[in-house]
Amino acid sequence: MEHLDDILSNGRLFAKKWGQWPMQGWLDRFETLGLVRRGSAGYEQVPLTVASVPGSHVYVRHLSSPDEDAPAIIRLPDPPPTRADAPTGAPWWPPAMLDPDWIRNCEADVFHIHFGFDAHSPAQLHAVIDALEAREIPLVYTVHDLQNPHHEDAALHSSQLDVLIPRATEVITLTRKAAEEIRQRWNIDAHVIAHPHVAELETISELGSSSLPRQEEFRLGIHLKSLRANMVGIPLLQAAAAAVAKIPGGILQVNLHHDVFDEDGPRHDPELVRYLLTSDVELHVHDYFSDRELFEYLAGLDVSLLPYRFGTHSGWMEACHDFGTRVIAPNVGCYVSQGADASYSWTRENGVWTPDADSLHSAVLSVSSGQREQVEELVNRRRSERKEIAAAHAAIYRSALAKTRS
Repeated sequence: MEHLDDILSNGRLFAKKWGQWPMQGWLDRFETLGLVRRGSAGYEQVPLTVASVPGSHVYVRHLSSPDEDAPAIIRLPDPPPTRADAPTGAPWWPPAMLDPDWIRNCEADVFHIHFGFDAHSPAQLHAVIDALEAREIPLVYTVHDLQNPHHEDAALHSSQLDVLIPRATEVITLTRKAAEEIRQRWNIDAHVIAHPHVAELETISELGSSSLPRQEEFRLGIHLKSLRANMVGIPLLQAAAAAVAKIPGGILQVNLHHDVFDEDGPRHDPELVRYLLTSDVELHVHDYFSDRELFEYLAGLDVSLLPYRFGTHSGWMEACHDFGTRVIAPNVGCYVSQGADASYSWTRENGVWTPDADSLHSAVLSVSSGQREQVEELVNRRRSERKEIAAAHAAIYRSALAKTRS
């Protein structure tokens, strides 16, 4: 199905010259499958309607081409969530689409799951897929996380993957390393499609133009957010501070949410707070960033260090790369395969996780110099990547639909 665009384009040229369309058998088959239709100018693609879970997430929004006037893919908006107190940053949660009753009445050609199934048991996911199969709606699943970064215990997420991956019509993931693990664990070949840009192209252009290199300083940022399960605080901060101290003009900027810093915060960590208040770091305490605040923060860094001891892929890394900010990532999960600029390793002794100081120092040193990509070049590259990503998804949707309807 990835050649449907070429078939229609070449067929249109042939018909213009010779007065009839070639490959009539193929076109009839595509029409039967609902992939093309006869229009006034000949055959044309039928736009596919996709129910994306969730539809409003920035990753999903940027799976469409930035230049489409008449999109080949129409993504349904998120229905209102089933609870009024949706978490900050995820107004769609929990996703109402992950409900057999919603599926029985939806108008979708393809169902594409990304995130949001954390609270669903394997049995509930089976019921969702049963409802899809009853409607002959193919399931596409993108494996963003092989291990949930919010959960120390991987058992539930693994059991959910044991449902979604084998039963999906098509499986997508973001890196070759993740695809290798999927093949090893489930004997399924996943399509590898890179993560699209996170910030809007206009924002990349605006903030990238204003974030000129600062010759007098080297600013490395560690954002601990609300200290989710896969993050380590003090040991990493100590190793990073030692590494940054060896760089001329080095500044270690640490950001932290109020719920961890404040004494009455629900995630208050007094030991971490004491360390931060008595160490040589530039501390910023605040609530959850808005998108604009986040992008301004990332554009103001030379390097962002990811404080993760487990995980798979990172949207944060992609947002950094939107602004030419380099990323140091741990050599766990698939962060290096995703495109980290440098990496460090972890060691564990007596149940305590400690970053390897030598590998972290080498990583900091390796990214402490170098010029940012020119903003115009960066924007054009991100735009081109997104077009390729959009085309790849459209081809996979058509393939899934053909498999289901054939």
